[in-house]
Amino acid sequence: MHATSGTVMTQFSTELLLKTKTVTIRDVICNGACRHKSDEECAHRTSLVYPYRGVFMRHVGRNDTVAEANQMLFFNTAQGYRISHPVEGGDACIDLSIDEALLAELAPKDQMQPGELFGFRRQRRRIDPRAQALVALLRHGLHRKAAETLEAETLALTLVRRSLGERTSHAAGASVGRQKLVDRAKLALSSDLARRWTLAEIASEVGVSPVYLTQVFQQVEATPLYRYQLRLRLARALDLLGQYDDLTALGLELGFSSHSHFTSSFRQNYGQTPAEFQRAARLRR
Repeated sequence: MHATSGTVMTQFSTELLLKTKTVTIRDVICNGACRHKSDEECAHRTSLVYPYRGVFMRHVGRNDTVAEANQMLFFNTAQGYRISHPVEGGDACIDLSIDEALLAELAPKDQMQPGELFGFRRQRRRIDPRAQALVALLRHGLHRKAAETLEAETLALTLVRRSLGERTSHAAGASVGRQKLVDRAKLALSSDLARRWTLAEIASEVGVSPVYLTQVFQQVEATPLYRYQLRLRLARALDLLGQYDDLTALGLELGFSSHSHFTSSFRQNYGQTPAEFQRAARLRR
């Protein structure tokens, strides 16, 4: 069971954040207690799932996907899938479903699967930093009841448009072997966000040379490995900003070398400093 299943299990909690005629938004948290593949589940509606904390794997037939905060996953109506947690800590996601007619209007035709059943061709797209920021704004605003309904609906539609845009997202294409190599690297990075990995350490972890790893990762994800790790850390910062007054402590906890390193990296990715984002998301006055 995961974000789109109707079964209730103790390892999951689901909170309805918004429900209108246009959009339904749920916050789904899993403690990850079950590390092995779940029984097969079936999505009851087409939805876009945005992990914002932790990591899990989604298995559709022989196709496996690492789900973490740099990705958005498509859960298609009536599509069977399994979930596993190869890394401890569980995960948390925003599950966003939009009126099908609106989603069809927003989605590029080449991303849709052929046939009568509405759905997407691929399992995932990699989203850009601004999309990550929109996920955080939506979640924080709705949790704190600070976002008006119209504002939240508009943010949600903007997020979907950005998640599906050719310039603002990326659909990875690779051989099965290369994808599995990249997935192992992602799981290693996700297992300890604060760790200051060296290239040699990650390459050793996944069993290839540093040169080969950097080449394959860039080919599959269209972004360098070090930047991918940085964005995982920054996405975790977006998640935690509501809990920290001391932003220096937050930056150091996430593996940044100093407050200025954290602040400059955050601003470069999201267009605001952490403190400015806290105010924009109404996390601090």
